[in-house]
Amino acid sequence: MRQSQLFAKTKKEIPKEAQALSHRLLLKGDFIEQIAAGIYAFLPLGWRVHQKIEQQIRKAMVAIGGQEVYLPALIPRTLWEKTKRWQTIDPPLFKLKDRHQTEFGLGSTHEEVIVDLASHRIKSYKDLPLFLFQIQDKFRNEMRSTGGLLRVREFIMKDLYSFHASKEDAISYYQKVKKAYFQIFKNLNLDAVCVEADPGTIGGELSHEFMVLSETGEDKVLICKKCNFAGNVEKFKTIKTCPKCKASLEKFSSIEAAHAFYLGTKYSKVMGANFVDKSGKSQPIIMGCYGIGLGRLLATVVEVNHDQQGIIWPEKIAPFLIHLINLQPQLSKVKKVSEKLYRDLIKRKIEVLYDDRQDKTPGEKLIDADLIGIPQRLIISERTLKKNCAEIKKRKEKKPKLIKLQEIKTKI
Repeated sequence: MRQSQLFAKTKKEIPKEAQALSHRLLLKGDFIEQIAAGIYAFLPLGWRVHQKIEQQIRKAMVAIGGQEVYLPALIPRTLWEKTKRWQTIDPPLFKLKDRHQTEFGLGSTHEEVIVDLASHRIKSYKDLPLFLFQIQDKFRNEMRSTGGLLRVREFIMKDLYSFHASKEDAISYYQKVKKAYFQIFKNLNLDAVCVEADPGTIGGELSHEFMVLSETGEDKVLICKKCNFAGNVEKFKTIKTCPKCKASLEKFSSIEAAHAFYLGTKYSKVMGANFVDKSGKSQPIIMGCYGIGLGRLLATVVEVNHDQQGIIWPEKIAPFLIHLINLQPQLSKVKKVSEKLYRDLIKRKIEVLYDDRQDKTPGEKLIDADLIGIPQRLIISERTLKKNCAEIKKRKEKKPKLIKLQEIKTKI
């Protein structure tokens, strides 16, 4: 992609209300733009990152047996009423009527829809277990949208729902999902802590949140350094000593990166989702559900992976892998070598952002490169060409080094 054609304009000034570091950097780098409070557009750089996070999550869900579905955002009131959540869900639903005066709620979560679908298809223990996931828009009628992508009113979320014949099987799969989540976070260069949590309006008798420690985070977690117990303050309130080993607890600010719920029969009972067990008896299906908000996860990556100059994207989700910079496009030799190198990288199917802009100074180009945060920077200039070299630097490293032009194919 030629940067001269990229739909992105980095900013020097950003709104004062952008307080969270990720919010500031994503706005400044033109990854996102606010449309209304808690509602954001993803621009090409931001959407490329978002899609790569989606790919990482989809790969992990398929690896643990997930089958992908896509559920509607418009959910009829009749389904919400079956679980009595039309009035009680928190935050409250966005509600609307069609031209026939039929009422709908915009999906903030999809338990009602997925259980309704499953109840039509799961009849016997032979149909279980079953694992269904989707990656889809969610709408949360938040009173207070803060932190850019950290707390929004519209976002894309991965939901995984599991259906089981026994509690033992459900808990076994719960552990398998936890392991998959930790691998996702590792791929995104995030160190997550799994904490016992309050299930809230989703419900169920067992719940865990995956927290990334960050000063920006609105959640508070209690951690025991002695036995590794971790819990959300919302669940454990005012305790000061570990409930497992009685050692002192430390409190940290954190960002919730994912959530897991063992639902049991909470939804299947009220919605009549049953199966016939091996003895011929009808039983309610046992369930679990597991969510990751993609936009929040993207922002969390930025909160953790940055320096004073800008973002440092992990390689697996970076918008591009190489940032090729023609430092002096007005010089014909520099332009010729840069253009050839760009074509070679494209032929090799290496994702490259080529800074061919004519109206930017070398200093402005380097500042933008640090802000955007692509993993490797490759610079062509008159100085480097005098040595038949390019300058190469990894974004997370301080010092650049020279590399012979003929070695680029083997080094990158």
